[in-house]
Amino acid sequence: MFRVETQPSRLAAISGLLERIYHATVHNVRKTHSNALMGLFINMLQTMMLVAVFYVMYSVLGLRGAMLRGDFLLYIMSGIFLYMTQTKTMGAVVGADGPASPMMQHAPMSTFISIAANSFGALYIQILSVVVVVYIYHIAFNPVEIQNMAGVFMMLLLAWFSGIGIGMVFYALKPWFPQFATVGSTIFARANMIASGKMFVANTLPFHLLALFSWNPLFHIIDQARGFMFINYNPHYSSWLYPLIVSTVLLVIGFMGESYTRKHASLSWNARR
Repeated sequence: MFRVETQPSRLAAISGLLERIYHATVHNVRKTHSNALMGLFINMLQTMMLVAVFYVMYSVLGLRGAMLRGDFLLYIMSGIFLYMTQTKTMGAVVGADGPASPMMQHAPMSTFISIAANSFGALYIQILSVVVVVYIYHIAFNPVEIQNMAGVFMMLLLAWFSGIGIGMVFYALKPWFPQFATVGSTIFARANMIASGKMFVANTLPFHLLALFSWNPLFHIIDQARGFMFINYNPHYSSWLYPLIVSTVLLVIGFMGESYTRKHASLSWNARR
């Protein structure tokens, strides 16, 4: 009947938060499919289908000679992996439970935990998919040689971070404009099929075309990743700092919008979805 409220230490509070994020991440990963291996296989299959489509398209159009020197299939996979990482992360963040979700009625749960769990779940699946696909290619087809593995991995994390930043903006708009946020994020993901620049490198583009793609953070991330991956390519017209700054700004704007939305959340919003 009577209970003495105790204030946990800062370390205990952080530990509890991390534990809740971990359990929510595990739940989110297993939610996509009852069998975790099957969920991983489905994601790998989507990636390999995109790689196959672009490989056939390059071969039919005769564009292989216009690319940089190095493993052609690895060149295609570098763009596909980063594109899939950003797109899947953005979709996971947009699909996170909102402030009016029934899950938010549980005291330990919060929108921050939901967002973090979805984003970490997407990162986990993408890293596993990349490792498995590259390993299969390495042992079955052609030995993989990467100039700077740490740099490529950092670009993968930057693509993930940019997906969180873009997703947070749509996530903050979702309770107010649910259809616009859902359709807008889908259109952005589809537009990035071309706007991300995974089909070409920045050094080969004329300046009037470079201006059409340089606004996109993913364009810079993919170009920088190929600079770390291939010894024969040195990116001159892209920077990893630009997507880092843009993603951070979008993340701050998204959290500001989410904070405002959370304070004005209403359970009746669920009826409009």
